[in-house]
Amino acid sequence: MKPQVVTLHVNQVERTLAVSAQASLLGVLRNDLELNSPKYGCGLGECGACTVLVDGIAARACVIPACGVAGRQITTLEGLGSRAALHPVQQAFIDEQAAQCGYCLSGMIMMTTALLARNPDPDEGEIRRELSGNLCRCGTHLEIVKAVQRAAVLMRQARAAGSQP
Repeated sequence: MKPQVVTLHVNQVERTLAVSAQASLLGVLRNDLELNSPKYGCGLGECGACTVLVDGIAARACVIPACGVAGRQITTLEGLGSRAALHPVQQAFIDEQAAQCGYCLSGMIMMTTALLARNPDPDEGEIRRELSGNLCRCGTHLEIVKAVQRAAVLMRQARAAGSQP
């Protein structure tokens, strides 16, 4: 089958690529664009390891055809912040030591970012419901919830200071 030319807007950079019609967004991000934060977990959109933002909404990159998101804004963990200026959600996960193996971490951070964009002050139940589809086998669930709560505070502080994350 002949590759299709697709233009993707990834982390605020426009990239034009020739991809197979069956290529998943995850495969293109990892293999063609060398962005390693979204992980291959289950390949079925069930575990959340591959979560990215598509137009600001959390999406499972392993089940999305790359051709299906042409022209839309795609954000991976690499596009949230930088080493010099972490995004408040990234900072909160570090502050609360909310990682062990790190395999689920990118998906958790991306889900948190989408949640806080919709609801800047979620309660613990909302946080747990939002993240329930992201599997973590290491047992850092308490730290992850604390990280989301801290991220909400950091994002409110950033907004109040006029430095919108």
